[in-house]
Amino acid sequence: MPPVLGLLASDVDLFPLWLSLRVAALATAMTVVAGLAIAYLLSHKQFPGRNLVDAFFTLPLVLPPTVLGYFLLVLLSRHSALGGLWERVTGGPLVFTWQAAVLAAFVHSAPLFIKAARAALEEVNYRYEWAARSLGASEWITFFRITLPLAARSLLALGSLCFARSLGDFGVTIMLAGDIPDRTQTLSVAIYDAVESGNGALARVLVLIVSALALSVLWLANHWIAGRATRQAS
Repeated sequence: MPPVLGLLASDVDLFPLWLSLRVAALATAMTVVAGLAIAYLLSHKQFPGRNLVDAFFTLPLVLPPTVLGYFLLVLLSRHSALGGLWERVTGGPLVFTWQAAVLAAFVHSAPLFIKAARAALEEVNYRYEWAARSLGASEWITFFRITLPLAARSLLALGSLCFARSLGDFGVTIMLAGDIPDRTQTLSVAIYDAVESGNGALARVLVLIVSALALSVLWLANHWIAGRATRQAS
């Protein structure tokens, strides 16, 4: 039996898999909710400093992950205002916890979603929105009944991309959440550990798992989008 198949048949610690799925799911949910709000604000509202706000939320896309992780580590340490507030509310520090891994994945994936979601919302024909508002629909109803359905295909594709991106985050996660087995060790961090320890067979198994998961998510999203486009065309 090949080493990889033999390892698959043995008892592989699945904690990094379940943690990565939980982290990616929570980070994606946070990204979609917060990212949509920010993207709508940037695409539909005029206010002083709008370009500066856009640049601020785009900055994590161009910063090295280790630099971004260091910023978060300083900002959220137990000696900072935010980190101290978290510790007073929850009774424990935020850094080097699985919640920190969620935050790291969120910060790593949200800028991509915000930038592309803004473009998707701006591509919606504003005449439909004006027509809804002229008929008495509120801004919220117009958004949920007109804007959001028209941009749904692009937003779904972005959501699936953010899930896959959160699933494989390494640099920000290891800086903010660390590498603690059975606590903060995600799949990407476990792969790094396996390579560093010379366990190539385990590394290959974990690489296959995370690749298959990301591919499945992207394929399902593409399948759903294609089906939706076919139904709309008919």
